[in-house]
Amino acid sequence: MNTGVKITAFAAALAATFGTAYGVGKGVGPVDEPKKAEHAGHAAQDPQKASGHEGHEEGAPSSAAALPGGLQISQDGYTLALETPTPTAGRSTLKFSIKDATGKKVTAFTTEHGKELHFIVASRDLNTFRHLHPVKASDGTWSVDADLPTAGGYKAFADFKPAAPGAKGVTLGADLSVPGAYAPKPLPAVAPTATVDGYQVRLGGVLDPGKPGELKLTVTKGGKPVTDLEPYLGAYGHLVALRDGDLAYLHVHPNEGGPGPDVSFTAEAPSAGTYRLFLDFQHEGKVRTASFTVKAGATGKAAAEPTGAATHDAGGHAHG
Repeated sequence: MNTGVKITAFAAALAATFGTAYGVGKGVGPVDEPKKAEHAGHAAQDPQKASGHEGHEEGAPSSAAALPGGLQISQDGYTLALETPTPTAGRSTLKFSIKDATGKKVTAFTTEHGKELHFIVASRDLNTFRHLHPVKASDGTWSVDADLPTAGGYKAFADFKPAAPGAKGVTLGADLSVPGAYAPKPLPAVAPTATVDGYQVRLGGVLDPGKPGELKLTVTKGGKPVTDLEPYLGAYGHLVALRDGDLAYLHVHPNEGGPGPDVSFTAEAPSAGTYRLFLDFQHEGKVRTASFTVKAGATGKAAAEPTGAATHDAGGHAHG
């Protein structure tokens, strides 16, 4: 691809998602999409003009604006209604809808990054991550097959923008419970490299609370850099960040660049703590997910220091 990559900016959207100043560096619209396209959970706007949660005008007083994305089941007049809140372990079909303030199922959404709605499911212990692509029925019911490997608690995130006039992007979250004996796994160790399907992804950079820093993910295979990453949903990489403890949600996109081996993000942690990062990238027609545990708060130290192996169950892209 010889045209420049246009990637969605997410300057103050990080502040919105984690409820504090979680800023970002430069960004432009995604590949083959309008520069001004917005994605639920973050705004495509000038970083110096962006303020508050995507979905609230600058300066508009709202308690929701101070809350991290995905922590509410209802926001801005919309509710995530799960029709299958207790799926079985293994392969099962998840069904849900987005309802408006009157309780009616929403049927019209704005297409962003190739989809009307982005659906994420993660286990509460952050060992399992699924980026799913549900199919919408004419009545507004969404459905998708998902592999939830073990019993326990999960959280579902719906990331969307209604097509209603004046509607803004929003990210809603709701709990799923898979019945059965549950033994939570420890959070995977902090490590600079993750391996998935023979690919090695190395995470470099610094993640400091209250201070923007670059996170650079480098994709290699067999010791050779992968220089022909393919656009996936209009970008060379998608990053979802979940904060350990409350699973605050953030869906971001890379800075300008590509098609590999580096995918760069600029991020600012809201506070010291532990975060899980899930990078989706596509190569040779298949989407893979590399996951990392990141510590924020050790100023001047790498975000992912080599303290152990990177273990994860981050596969499971279901396409509709």
